[in-house]
Amino acid sequence: QENVDPQKTAFLLRKAWALYSVTPLYRFRRARLREYARLLSAFIAAEKQKGLAVEVGAELDIKVALSSLADLRGSELDQAALLVQLSSRSRASSRNSEDKLVWSGWFCSVFGDDLSENMPEDFTSLPLFLSHGAESYMSLVGSWFQKTFDCCFRRLAISPLSLSWMVAMWAGCTLDRAASAVELVFSVPCLSQPLDISYAIHPEDAKALWDTVQKTPGEVTQEEVDVFMDCLYTHFHRHFKIHLSAAKLVKVSTAVASAHCDGIVKILHSQYLPGVLTLLTELAISQIQ
Repeated sequence: QENVDPQKTAFLLRKAWALYSVTPLYRFRRARLREYARLLSAFIAAEKQKGLAVEVGAELDIKVALSSLADLRGSELDQAALLVQLSSRSRASSRNSEDKLVWSGWFCSVFGDDLSENMPEDFTSLPLFLSHGAESYMSLVGSWFQKTFDCCFRRLAISPLSLSWMVAMWAGCTLDRAASAVELVFSVPCLSQPLDISYAIHPEDAKALWDTVQKTPGEVTQEEVDVFMDCLYTHFHRHFKIHLSAAKLVKVSTAVASAHCDGIVKILHSQYLPGVLTLLTELAISQIQ
């Protein structure tokens, strides 16, 4: 987990990624990434031209790059992460001008042993997919992968229960620099006008609370998460006479990462990138199974 090179993964940080779960890819071959990039590029061009045939390998407006991120995995059973990048070159610009990155997505599995252990030989398990950029590009890329490798993409929502786990675990992390506040956002149901309640806690207070709740360092239980959340609810009720347990937790933000119930995640700290991805891989696998 500590072998992740911060320089190689820096571009993954501080971006809003939309989460998807992906069923195993059938007959995906890592040695053919360059060929896949050409085929995907031709597919996107054809779709943009409303299905007109486009020669594979021709000079296109959208350039596709597929590459492996070997560092991003948890155990030997995990496949290396796969990065998909779409760049555009405007027709007006010169040949030497730099391509502009318009969309990124990546498949990964960090400690996804539950799914990969008994995987048949022809299948590749990369259950978590993260997308950043226009939904139209995600739709095209997802469509090509589904047709080519007989897999299925599904948006991955995050339940209030999973959000409470995330805020408890991330609030307890030790950071080497000044941390931002721990923030929880709740949506109040059954109102004619939507109402959100934002609850910010000083990071040192949140960590001190978690340290008193956690019994075994390095291990987290449902009971500990429940006690942590109950303490926060009790404190809020004492000051504002509002029962947050009656509202729905929709977003959590910490110095480690932020997550929204719609399945949007922003990872902020390279040190905890593997830990965040382990949790997200687990969510993706639970949706597939």
